[in-house]
Amino acid sequence: MIRILLRALIFLLSAALGLWVASLVLPDLTVTASGFVTAAVVFAVTQSVLSPFLAKVVARGAPAFLGGIGLLSTFVALWIASLFPGGLTITGWQTWILAALVVWLVTAVATLLLPLVFLREARGKRAGVTRPIP
Repeated sequence: MIRILLRALIFLLSAALGLWVASLVLPDLTVTASGFVTAAVVFAVTQSVLSPFLAKVVARGAPAFLGGIGLLSTFVALWIASLFPGGLTITGWQTWILAALVVWLVTAVATLLLPLVFLREARGKRAGVTRPIP
């Protein structure tokens, strides 16, 4: 149970990080402070539901396209998150494409690196190692 919650937290944090980085890099992508949490949660939930579904559909019909599932589900999750008022706004087709690329890349890297941070903390606590608070 804890492992599932930890994975959900990592996925939510990586989605939030991806949206935040995209909002810094792309001038036509804005995320309001009040709608950031909503956009991140909607994006993370949509992405987690869409990815396995699209992978199954594409695997049956066109297995050569399996590599693009992450980008496609990121694009669709961004679109769904932008439908909620007061959160995420993306203007221009170039920004939509770049946003999908940036968010996909950042979430992929964060999903790989965040577990290492959490696992290091957990191992340190189990071993009785404490770090000084800076």
